[in-house]
Amino acid sequence: MSQVGLALVLVGAALLVAEAHVSGGVLGVLGGIALASGAALAISGAGAGVALVVAATVAAVAVTGAWLAVIAQKSLAARRRQIASGREALSGRTGVVRSWAGEDGQVFVDGALWRARRSAIQDGELDAGDSVVVERVSGLTLAVRRAEEWEERW
Repeated sequence: MSQVGLALVLVGAALLVAEAHVSGGVLGVLGGIALASGAALAISGAGAGVALVVAATVAAVAVTGAWLAVIAQKSLAARRRQIASGREALSGRTGVVRSWAGEDGQVFVDGALWRARRSAIQDGELDAGDSVVVERVSGLTLAVRRAEEWEERW
């Protein structure tokens, strides 16, 4: 009986570690059940009394619950973070027109020169030196509009 309990404790711990890497909740709950059941079986198989088995089971459930709470908090915090790099991070950034001819040109945004085209909402022409705001990114081309006075960088 104690070998089965020890095996369940190890499986439960492995499932809790897997839950930390693939957050979803199911692996954590199954790991907690396996950990509590395994602790109860291992302790009762060693000849301990009912009070010790209940105490070990409650402790295992408490540790599992705390572990899942920490994992859930970290997972939610990671989901709320704003995108800091990549093409998705360019939307909303401001830049400066370097050259413009007709519908497209080149703009300098976040330390790099990008190919750009006018956004659908852009009225009027853009000239070199104008401040622009990135509306969206399509491949390696930015859709930009003229920055309003409050959006310009100084």
